[in-house]
Amino acid sequence: MGDTNEEKVREDIKQDADQEVQQDEISVEKDAEAIPAVEENKKTKKKNIFRKEKTDNNEEIAKLKISLAELNDKLLRNAAEFDNFKKRTLKEKSDLLKYGSEMVLSGVLSVIDDFDRAHKSISESNDIEAVKTGINLIYTKFNEFVNHQGVKEIIATNVEFNTDLHEAVTRFPAPSEEMKGKVIDVIQKGYTLNDKVIRFAKVVVGE
Repeated sequence: MGDTNEEKVREDIKQDADQEVQQDEISVEKDAEAIPAVEENKKTKKKNIFRKEKTDNNEEIAKLKISLAELNDKLLRNAAEFDNFKKRTLKEKSDLLKYGSEMVLSGVLSVIDDFDRAHKSISESNDIEAVKTGINLIYTKFNEFVNHQGVKEIIATNVEFNTDLHEAVTRFPAPSEEMKGKVIDVIQKGYTLNDKVIRFAKVVVGE
């Protein structure tokens, strides 16, 4: 009776051990079967990532191409506009050099007309005073015109000699002590245009 029970216990232990071994073998088989699937899944994920990166790169390249085309078009437009601006500026500069004196000369023409009339009256009139009056009027008119253009006479007589305004033609003994170093005579008048000297006054300086 006792031997029978022991054998039964041994048999149960053996069956349990066999079942565990079988389960382990089944688990190992399952793991072995699962390994290829896992590897395949990894490969699939890598392929999907690569495809996604490739798609993203293609989209980025397309955007860069569009941006490059826009910049190239803008550059060409700016180059064309600059070329037109340069041509227009050169033309304006050429016209300025060619016709810049037109306004001044147009003003001088009226003075020339007055001189023509004065010249004619000199040969026809016996009234010297009238001729003098006419010449004085023309002289005043012409001075007003040049002053209006920004031309002013350089004051030289009885002032200190100034190399920025005067050109000493010669030196002469001063008539008085206070005239030493000053201009005692003007040989040729000097003028400024908008405060810029366009002709120095030629003077005699006392010493």
